[in-house]
Amino acid sequence: MPLPFSRTLLNPWLLALAIPALAACQKPASETPPPRPALVMQLDTAQHTDHGQWLTGEVRPRYESAQGFRIAGKIVQRHVEIGDSVKKGQVLARLDAEDNRLSLASAQAALHSAEAQLALAEADSKRQRQLFEQRFISAAALDSVETRLKSSRAQVQQAQAQVKVASNQAQYTTLAAERDGIVTAIDAEPGQVVNAGQVVARVAVPSELEIQIAVPESRMQNIKAGESAVVRLWSNRDQVYKGRIREIAPAADPATRTFKTQVSLLDADEKVQIGMTAGARLGSERHEFVLPGTAVSQQHGQAQVWVVDANNQVHSRAVGIGSYSEQGVSIVSGLKGDETLVVTGVHTLNEGQVVTPVKTEVNQ
Repeated sequence: MPLPFSRTLLNPWLLALAIPALAACQKPASETPPPRPALVMQLDTAQHTDHGQWLTGEVRPRYESAQGFRIAGKIVQRHVEIGDSVKKGQVLARLDAEDNRLSLASAQAALHSAEAQLALAEADSKRQRQLFEQRFISAAALDSVETRLKSSRAQVQQAQAQVKVASNQAQYTTLAAERDGIVTAIDAEPGQVVNAGQVVARVAVPSELEIQIAVPESRMQNIKAGESAVVRLWSNRDQVYKGRIREIAPAADPATRTFKTQVSLLDADEKVQIGMTAGARLGSERHEFVLPGTAVSQQHGQAQVWVVDANNQVHSRAVGIGSYSEQGVSIVSGLKGDETLVVTGVHTLNEGQVVTPVKTEVNQ
């Protein structure tokens, strides 16, 4: 016989099951969590640099002659000063030529003596040959005369060579400019005794100038001979000159471990003077952005940043890393230059996540 309706409702077990069910039906729906705040930066506030290698060097002439006398002697005259313009063949300095004149006179006297001996030997040889043809002397006697003739001729040739040497030595007492140019240095004064080959003056060609720089070995992989370069003088940084890498040393300097590199100036003007300090930018001219290291993360070995769109949603974007420095991480590809980037907490973001941008100034 079924239980009455009132007793069924009063069953304690049924009440225990019904109360939670009723409570669940009356519970309100869960609320969506608010967007998390995120520190962001506008990319145009990042440090924007030229992707090139600026190195300091010195303006030097491509052609510079270190000239000195070919013989030793005492300087008696100097005809030029530092900064003077000279022409090819112009006299720079002179040595005391008295000893050389005496040597030339001695060589000429020796030549005259040898020529007289040769004339006597030739006449003697002519007479002895006539006697030999008449059978008055033997062949051995004629051979002896012929030998003396050959020896006299050789002595004349030797004396002539000595005269040429002495004549050249006399000319070597004058130091002349090897090319048109400007005197950049004087290393000897009148009254000074110099050795053969000792530098007396330096003459440079000012029409062809170049920048001599030392490139660290860590940057050698980015430069090649023949590539273009940009040059600025420290005395006038507003003006830019065109350059080209002319030569790179094949071996590093043993002391500095740098590679000597020559950058030719293609459009130098009168403002560029020998000895000035200049900066040369080597490498390509593409641009890079320097970001804080906290703005860059790695995903499966690929560097990425998080870009905030107009709806405040974040999206990951792969970027190319150039180098790391105290200023931050250089980004060489993947960014246009007008993006808004998250700079902190990038490891906790998810694709499409909504954030509340909080702009910050990033000091580079």
